[in-house]
Amino acid sequence: MCGIAGFALTPGVSKDLVLDAVRRMSERMRVRGPDANGEWTGDGAVLGHRRLAIVDVDARANQPMASADGRYLIVFNGEIYNFRELRRDLEAAGVALHTTSDTEVLLALFARDGERMLPRLRGMFAFAIWDTRSGELFLARDPYGIKPLYYAQTNRGLIFASQVKALLASGLVSGEREPAGWAGFFLWGSVPEPWTLFRGMFALPAGHWLRVRSGSAAAPECWHDIRAHWQGEECKVPAKPLEEQVRQAVSDSVRAHLVADVPVSVFLSGGIDSGAIAGLVSELGARIEGITVGFEEFAGLREDETSVARAVAKHYGLPHHVRMVSRAEFEQDIPHILDAMDQPSIDGVNTWFASKAVAERGYKVVLSGVGGDELFYGYPSFRQVPRMAALGRAIGAIPGARALLDAPCATIAKYRSRPKLAGVPRFMNSLEGAYFLRRSLFLPAELPALIGEDMARDGLAKLGGDAPGVTSAEARDAAAAVGMLESTLYLRNQLLRDSDWASMAHSLELRTPLADAQLLATLGPNSRAFEGGVGKAMLANAPNRPLLDLVVRRRKTGFNVPMASWLSKWIDHRPWSDLPLLASPGTPWARRWARIVVD
Repeated sequence: MCGIAGFALTPGVSKDLVLDAVRRMSERMRVRGPDANGEWTGDGAVLGHRRLAIVDVDARANQPMASADGRYLIVFNGEIYNFRELRRDLEAAGVALHTTSDTEVLLALFARDGERMLPRLRGMFAFAIWDTRSGELFLARDPYGIKPLYYAQTNRGLIFASQVKALLASGLVSGEREPAGWAGFFLWGSVPEPWTLFRGMFALPAGHWLRVRSGSAAAPECWHDIRAHWQGEECKVPAKPLEEQVRQAVSDSVRAHLVADVPVSVFLSGGIDSGAIAGLVSELGARIEGITVGFEEFAGLREDETSVARAVAKHYGLPHHVRMVSRAEFEQDIPHILDAMDQPSIDGVNTWFASKAVAERGYKVVLSGVGGDELFYGYPSFRQVPRMAALGRAIGAIPGARALLDAPCATIAKYRSRPKLAGVPRFMNSLEGAYFLRRSLFLPAELPALIGEDMARDGLAKLGGDAPGVTSAEARDAAAAVGMLESTLYLRNQLLRDSDWASMAHSLELRTPLADAQLLATLGPNSRAFEGGVGKAMLANAPNRPLLDLVVRRRKTGFNVPMASWLSKWIDHRPWSDLPLLASPGTPWARRWARIVVD
């Protein structure tokens, strides 16, 4: 896990003009890679790298790394979990390798096969490879979008980095506001790809690669679209064989995600996802510690995960550490959280404190259960959204029904502090609209008060869609459509992005065995069989010693943090007079927090 940065120059531009900019970007990402700082300059390009050493921790694996013949240079952020198998294939073909790192394997594969090697990679990655012979830069990103990569076109060439704030630190990109990014953030609580808050600065979309010639980028090319796994033909496997398939596939993914030359830990909550990972780790013979975060405000409530996590750790014989977090610590950490938050988000504070707890224990790697609900249909949205859409279509078929709902929905929304109810008449009659109501933060009609009329109009136009930012959810059935939307919107734009900035702020590599493209390819065609809690039950039974009943039967709470309680001390006393829609005492805390994180 690292931070990468660089510049592909327009012909005639001296590398000396951008070298300081790349150094400033690297410095902004110091915590992403405290173990080594490398740079390379040559005709046409400058590359920078911050290294967090996980695999082959020797200095020989530092980056930028050159190919054996010196033609290619790479800077790489992430992990290739199947690099040892790929290494054996390369050596069998006569390729000589001089380190035991995945970076060298990745570079050698590209030198031989170019972009055709991408489907062979199992891992999380964002990398840049410079070809000194052709003068071309190649950028690529993993299918789920676990590792970030941003770029911008400037009059000196193309600039790229692992963080938006690193690009800003270069001093060579515009800070002008991007309407789609701002509108998208207030609508969803996170900035939807490929947008950022800044005009001309983009995320390379997940599962895409980008070629840069003469300092100018072509359009990104898709090499793996995970939406296909909810759109393809359904596999109908009987329950018992499917349960065994789940066991083998998840175990294989966990095994792959344990590859490291440093100790590994696991976020251990009271849920099925992290518990199943802990169980599989224990039977694979890995000795790792489970780490749980607790909060005084949750003592004695179902949101408290510490006692359940202790029981899981004991069940599987894992060392276990509980780290308590107080309101005072949250208030002390707020400036650091906001500084580390690369793109604004209403979430991520939970992962911040969990990552802090892991880093305090001396670990560089942690396994997380993020992605399990999307794959195994664990969210209530898998039931609620299709039902809401079906009911909405039925009501919408009644002449004048939608117009009749406008006034009562607006009234209930206003006086019961349920502001999104005002959007029911508009969004109720499609699955995409129902999903938007489920996950959205603000409604389109509220945007002008937040960002102005012009920016709201332009942002909505760029986002597109009747439900803004939602493309047509074409899938084999309604539940599969929800799975696709949860994975490509909520998981990608919020959970995985928050996982990256919050963990890397503590120089910690966060791995996601349940958000794995190979696992999705194996189990995705069976997704309909996961409905109604069956998928999560199969995951709970994946370890040879299944999860405890108290975990399986426990009501789902999510990875909660007492934000409403923590923020109440000062958030209600901020001056909201310039935004009447935030002034009501019953305004949901997330709406006010959203304004704070972009201030």
